[in-house]
Amino acid sequence: MMSPKAIRQQYLDFFASKGHLIVPSAPLVPKNDPTLMFINSGMAQFKDFFLGNGAPTASRIADTQKCLRVSGKHNDLEEVGIDTYHHTLFEMLGNWSFGDYFKAEAIPWAWELLTDVFKLSKDRLYVTVFGGDEKDQLPKDDDAFNIWANLIDRDRILYGSKKDNFWEMGDTGPCGPCSEIHVDLRPDSERMALDGKGLVNNDHPQVIEIWNIVFMEFERRANGSLVKLPAKHVDTGMGFERLVRAIEGKSSNYDTEIFGPLIRQMSQISGVPYGKAEHSDIAMRVVADHIRAIAFTIADGQMPSNAKQGYVIRRILRRAVRYGYSVLGLRKPFLCELVPTLAEQFNDVFPELDRQQHFVSKVIMEEEAAFLRTLENGLKRFDTLKSNLKSKVIDGKDVFELYDTFGFPLDLTALIARENNLEIDEEGFKTEMSIQKNRSRAASESEKSDWVWIDEEEESQFVGYDLTECHTQVLRYRKVSDKKSSFYQLVLSQSPFYAESGGQVGDTGVLEFASQKLEIFDTKKENNLSILYAKPTQAFKELVKTPAKAKIDVEKRRLTENNHSGTHLLHAALRRVLGTHVEQKGSLVNPNLLRFDFSHFAKMTDEEIENVESLVNEKIRENIVLQELRSIPIEEAKAMGAMALFGEKYGDMVRTIVFDRNFSVELCGGTHVPATGKIGFFKIISESSVAAGVRRIEAITAQKAEDFVKEQLELLAKAKEALKQPKDLLKAISDLQEEKSALQKEVDRLQAKELLVIKAELLTKVEVKNGLNFIIQKVEVPNIDALKTLSFQLRQQTDNLVSVLASEIDGKVHLALMIADKLVEERSLDASKIIKDLAKEIQGGGGGQKFFATAAGKHTQGLEKALQEAKAIW
Repeated sequence: MMSPKAIRQQYLDFFASKGHLIVPSAPLVPKNDPTLMFINSGMAQFKDFFLGNGAPTASRIADTQKCLRVSGKHNDLEEVGIDTYHHTLFEMLGNWSFGDYFKAEAIPWAWELLTDVFKLSKDRLYVTVFGGDEKDQLPKDDDAFNIWANLIDRDRILYGSKKDNFWEMGDTGPCGPCSEIHVDLRPDSERMALDGKGLVNNDHPQVIEIWNIVFMEFERRANGSLVKLPAKHVDTGMGFERLVRAIEGKSSNYDTEIFGPLIRQMSQISGVPYGKAEHSDIAMRVVADHIRAIAFTIADGQMPSNAKQGYVIRRILRRAVRYGYSVLGLRKPFLCELVPTLAEQFNDVFPELDRQQHFVSKVIMEEEAAFLRTLENGLKRFDTLKSNLKSKVIDGKDVFELYDTFGFPLDLTALIARENNLEIDEEGFKTEMSIQKNRSRAASESEKSDWVWIDEEEESQFVGYDLTECHTQVLRYRKVSDKKSSFYQLVLSQSPFYAESGGQVGDTGVLEFASQKLEIFDTKKENNLSILYAKPTQAFKELVKTPAKAKIDVEKRRLTENNHSGTHLLHAALRRVLGTHVEQKGSLVNPNLLRFDFSHFAKMTDEEIENVESLVNEKIRENIVLQELRSIPIEEAKAMGAMALFGEKYGDMVRTIVFDRNFSVELCGGTHVPATGKIGFFKIISESSVAAGVRRIEAITAQKAEDFVKEQLELLAKAKEALKQPKDLLKAISDLQEEKSALQKEVDRLQAKELLVIKAELLTKVEVKNGLNFIIQKVEVPNIDALKTLSFQLRQQTDNLVSVLASEIDGKVHLALMIADKLVEERSLDASKIIKDLAKEIQGGGGGQKFFATAAGKHTQGLEKALQEAKAIW
């Protein structure tokens, strides 16, 4: 039996023999495509070619692409591990024709590969073709049907609906009819009993689609209409996991040797056999799937975080940990142990994980450890909710809190509830989830009109490396509206405006027309197209048809260049001082500062920071002249020492920025100073941690760095002046600290003595009612800690005590409620609930434990009323 590696290679070799260029997978996180959170299909990296924003390096291309479907309409997360074929991360094998071959070649090649090369049984295969659509006035795809009829029995060719057999990139963009190949993997006995023809596209777990061949020939406009593309293209996608399953003859993707090594290792780690119980089998499948998504995304440069893509990865990781924790009984990090196995599986096709094994494992381990602590806190929160229940049902809002704050999925909360003979309000949870999703959707929705073309013949050209202003004309524009504002997006024939990319912010400036100026407030890339963001103005549509002069904000560009070149010097200096393990993990370059994230597992020492800073400033003083190699082969750049950053996609020809070939050589598309002396001065202002194994430096350059040092010197001078110009400033500060410490001890002693007097006075005011001892009084104490100390001291000296102490501290009212443990148990009293009612009188809030709780509020006039309410309760 062929291994998965051999199957993948045979696919690529087959299309190489058909004249296809084999290209590597794009990183999972797209850099310049705001419409995608993750690469979710094989065609995503080729969108520019279909949209006409770039030209492919070859008219025939094939690849295997890492894809992730966990958000938006392509969201398979909840099915993962439950069924046999859904995954978060999957491989999409694809072959592409850009204006080259079409149906007559694509269909026979697919059949040849599946039946002659991979030897799939022809009597297990079915195909579908587009059956037409009246609304779009599209006929049946008889061309595809007739080509298939020469290869397969006609009764195995099915006409499909627009839903199943018309592929669209999104609401707008390239689209076209498609032909799918399905395989029936049921046992022969089932196939004899029931023809698989009726099970195609009916969600049968053993009758599945393995290949989709899209004939891209239309473009969907924003108004819903279809127009013909200038050329016809082919876009195919075959799920690698499903293909291997079909070749190995397995009933589940998870039973193949793609997942086998991971599942076997999970069984060893947990001590739980696979194949014995459904709940533990699901848990192991979830883990085996999720570690792939987690590890490859981190290897591609996306760290787990609380925002955007990082948040999605963190949620996937936590979902895997939860299954390991609740089902497999694992109480320490385990996902990190799977990384070496995964890296070895894919070292020939996705080597980025193999090269970063240690880093990826460490990041995952620290994320796991942090979540395991959160999980413990969530279980404590569950216990609190359980103790406050008045029925056997946990409220939907509380279930959602466990989900949103502590990462508890609905099924985990339901499981814990059942173990405690409780139920959950599932409908209430769904309502809260819907509210959150609607809020998020409303905040992000925007509406884009179709592009209005002024000149369809000319292509846009960036001239900003050489010019800061140029004569130009608008090629196309569109209006963008959201709930807050509207603006226009423009594409110029020639543009000096740098589009936000590689961490460098986009240029701003103006377009000067004969009659007025148009303000450009940002420039961004979208599918490799440089787009200017312009504020609306009168007669906009007529104005943009006239010639203009494009001018960037030169001062902003100059300051940004200082920081960008400073970032390159910083990167090189860090590798010199800390070691060559340092690699860029993210950056931000704007006119005000530079921010650089890099791999390193320890906080930098003051000496290391000083050495890095000194080395950068040394290179600035050397005034190293920029060597810009605008377009050289990538292998030549690497031979010079340039690093290809993980998570970035590079072409065969790259732009390389060199500041001394023995110091800084980087692949970079940004703008830079002509010589390092222009940077002037470099100063690190902070060093911190942003994620497991990733540190962050923030620094400033030029005038801002000088101003920072000036401010620090002025602060130092003021400190000396305040201390009467001591000869030894550090000794003077130390003496002052010692003196303060001694005085604080004396203050604490006097306050403790004063508290004893107050306590003694309060003990004389104990009131007895219904067998309880009450102290409900206003007191004068210096701080909230003293109020708490007083409450606990009274508790130690008085049985069956209920005390409510109130005090005005720093303009606020503070309340402290203490209840004896015996009363909490015998009379089911809860200080945390009572204090919330009392807090209403002071317009505040509070909480705590059953025996002790505190509250604070700004309404000082309500103090007496709060004490009266306290007396009335009992």
